[in-house]
Amino acid sequence: MAPPTDDDEVDLGISLETVATVVDHARALQGTEEADPEQLSEDDDSEAALLQEDPDDMTEETLTAFIDGLNQDEQAALIALAWVGRGDYGPEDWEEAVRLAIERNEQMAAGAYLLQMDMLGDLLAEGVAAFGLSIEDVER
Repeated sequence: MAPPTDDDEVDLGISLETVATVVDHARALQGTEEADPEQLSEDDDSEAALLQEDPDDMTEETLTAFIDGLNQDEQAALIALAWVGRGDYGPEDWEEAVRLAIERNEQMAAGAYLLQMDMLGDLLAEGVAAFGLSIEDVER
């Protein structure tokens, strides 16, 4: 399956806003997102600025609770996106990846499983990019 065109919408089973929230939180936790002080002053509502204001809100527990609070389909989509981002599956294997993610999710909570992945935020962003979409384009 080729990356989608504008006319070929992809249903990932989860909103890009939700994925972006997890990406931002995971990057903040794992220290992979560099916050430019000039950017912080330009956009006080950016995720990076909010993290700087109250870093105590960004804990593994809050991210785990957020992920575990999603419905089963959204949790499976997050897991499958991470797998696609890691290169385990391609966009053409999406349905299989989601099916296997649902099965895997029955063995261990999604939040705990995903937080064990190194560079989770980047994996999710890469997974979304494999479908021709961009996390960076999502309003925050």
